[in-house]
Amino acid sequence: MLANEVKCRRIRKKLSQEKLARLADISYNTIVKIETGSTPNPGIKTISKIAKALGVTVDELINPVRNIKALTKKTRFLTG
Repeated sequence: MLANEVKCRRIRKKLSQEKLARLADISYNTIVKIETGSTPNPGIKTISKIAKALGVTVDELINPVRNIKALTKKTRFLTG
């Protein structure tokens, strides 16, 4: 879910909601609404700005489970 992914990545980067909003050049209220799920499907421009501010791809934000599975397979391949 986008809300959880944005929140978790923001916290891992030690960013406040306000700081993320500034870095992404979007409103604080938009960040709050996305993280609480009140805006479950923000526009692609908004998602793109958030992804860029967090240093990830749009795909990593909207498909975290698929990316975890791919990374797990890749890691198993590399480690034997």
